[in-house]
Amino acid sequence: MRVLHVYNRHRGGGGADNAWDQTIELSRRLGIEVRCFERDSKTLAPGLRGKLRAFTNGIYASRAVQSFDELLKTEPPDIVHTHELYPLISPFVLEVAARRRIPVVHSVYDYRITCPVATHFNGREICTRCQNAGAWNIIAQRCRSSFAENIAFSMRHAVARQRDVFRRNVSHFITLTHFSADWLETHAGITPDRISINPCAIASENTIADPAQGRFAGFAGRLAHEKGIGTLVAAAKKASIPLKLALPKGTDVASIDLPEDMLIVTQSPEELTEFYRSCRFLVVPSLWFETFAIVAAEAMAEGIPVIASDLGALRDTVVRDIAGVHVPPGDVDALAAAMTRLWQNDVLVRKLGQSAQQHVKTKFNEDAHFARLCAAYESARQNPLPGP
Repeated sequence: MRVLHVYNRHRGGGGADNAWDQTIELSRRLGIEVRCFERDSKTLAPGLRGKLRAFTNGIYASRAVQSFDELLKTEPPDIVHTHELYPLISPFVLEVAARRRIPVVHSVYDYRITCPVATHFNGREICTRCQNAGAWNIIAQRCRSSFAENIAFSMRHAVARQRDVFRRNVSHFITLTHFSADWLETHAGITPDRISINPCAIASENTIADPAQGRFAGFAGRLAHEKGIGTLVAAAKKASIPLKLALPKGTDVASIDLPEDMLIVTQSPEELTEFYRSCRFLVVPSLWFETFAIVAAEAMAEGIPVIASDLGALRDTVVRDIAGVHVPPGDVDALAAAMTRLWQNDVLVRKLGQSAQQHVKTKFNEDAHFARLCAAYESARQNPLPGP
């Protein structure tokens, strides 16, 4: 089988980039012929010129669409597997593939299909207004910090929604959790027969860390407001528990108003793994729905329990009382209480850590991921959509 993966790397990396890299590497290792059509947001120039390029390409990336069409013409794959398409590719490549009768499988890592900013979080609270009131609602809600960005995000979402590019041109959708699958069906009008669930592939060694020896509570990821950093810092202070934040490579720690000894920039996957193994528990205090939270699964794979917000896909990834504990999102007191409970109970963190790792081995292993991936490809080949 020949599969063409299509993706736009995020400027700051992140879980979605890691997830499709793992899928591509696993596919190659297990015998699928893989090619990639890639763009990288790091190539955007700083300042106004880069923002204008992102704006125009987000609506319709003419050069990328033309290059993609030429590639399908000269070297047609059996399957096109798309991931992130904004801002330098644009979802109009889906129409190109459909026109050439090539089945498309699309992996859903966020809520881009139903939300202009992809998170259903407007900077203050969970929000689904654009779904009902239209994409222009982002301007009234000021979901992005810049007025120009709000205009740009609303326009590109409105265009894609008006043409219904995802629902009309994608043969099969892959979500990471049941929550995301239900969301697509309920809010995007995708029928269940076109959706399958395939969690990220998470490698897990036979060795296991001892969380009872952990020296601090941990957080890993971007310092975005929707990640709940403010709640976590306040809870750690209230509970008097040491906290370390593992930040992606390239993070400008000098611009962050937090104690320097709290911040760790991980330069490699190995360094991030070592960080997990030094935690007593990981905290994922997100204020938005999430779609998987790969950092939670990675920590679980090392035998580290997780405290997670009780909402969205986190309920699927971090199974309550098996992989960790849940707390109401944004609740400082509840999070502080949960952190104190795990900080003071060696037996509990070891029990949760062991069952968390077993959960990863059973549900997120590479063989199961690859089998589900191939099943999605076969479904797309057997049930391709007609062209637009």
